[in-house]
Amino acid sequence: MSDHVRITDVSPRDGLQNEPLVDGAPITTGRKAELVHAVLGTGVDEIEVTSFVSPKWVPQLGDAAELCDILSHDDFDSVQLSALVPNEKGMHALLSANQRAGRRLLTKASVFTAASETFSQKNTNATIAETLERFRPVIAMAHEHGLAARGYVSCVVECPFEGPIQPADVANVCERLLTLGVDEIDLGDTIGRATPETMATVLDAVREAVPAEKTVIHLHDTFGGAAGCVVVALQHGIRSFDGSAGGLGGCPYASHEGQRAPGNIALRTLVETVHTAGFETGVDLTKLEAADRLAIGMIGGGS
Repeated sequence: MSDHVRITDVSPRDGLQNEPLVDGAPITTGRKAELVHAVLGTGVDEIEVTSFVSPKWVPQLGDAAELCDILSHDDFDSVQLSALVPNEKGMHALLSANQRAGRRLLTKASVFTAASETFSQKNTNATIAETLERFRPVIAMAHEHGLAARGYVSCVVECPFEGPIQPADVANVCERLLTLGVDEIDLGDTIGRATPETMATVLDAVREAVPAEKTVIHLHDTFGGAAGCVVVALQHGIRSFDGSAGGLGGCPYASHEGQRAPGNIALRTLVETVHTAGFETGVDLTKLEAADRLAIGMIGGGS
């Protein structure tokens, strides 16, 4: 397989979506656009810029349309831009953003479900089966408009409510997503409980259903085990990973009283781990310093 490892930065979306409002206000749209441009300069392959969800549920990302309108004035030919959509309404909003841009500004739409029924209910207010049924028209619309479709699966190792998840259950959800037509599966260690051993077990189960070239790994570094999981995934033939500038993010279900959970695997940690393992990414670690500073400076402040 290729020595190139594909890197997606999710800091503008997953990194910011759970950030609290400051004095009732989200981080400004202009600052988010600055973050996207800073990440663009690092040389990543893809940036997940936002999520077309209801501002009621994710107020920090209520400006998805406005952010895309700002980005539409710039050149992103060197990178793929993507966005998360929960349902048909979100997909229509994504397509409207592309229409206003006069081109396919966003070339990938991502949907999300879970390997845990309880997490699915609490996170999407729907069963796994119901979420998958919601995705059917969304994926069809994406392909109809020449867009790729990613399917996220949360809690592939452990759920904050159910505990350890059976690898066979993860594989089953992946098979059903592929049947719906997604182009890739993104396996999420949502609360950062994965170890190299548990990650290997999941990947052994999933590779019967999902080819390595269609598999993406999305790690959270809650307990410091994410880098070891990257190595295991590389050994399993995985060549696509998500990271976050400044390590932004963190599942609220993984936080403890008075202590915020660490976020997604930091883009720097991810890239350095991949490089140490003998692969290349095209990410410039020097330019990443600026993106890290900007990302870290954004959290905790409303501007």
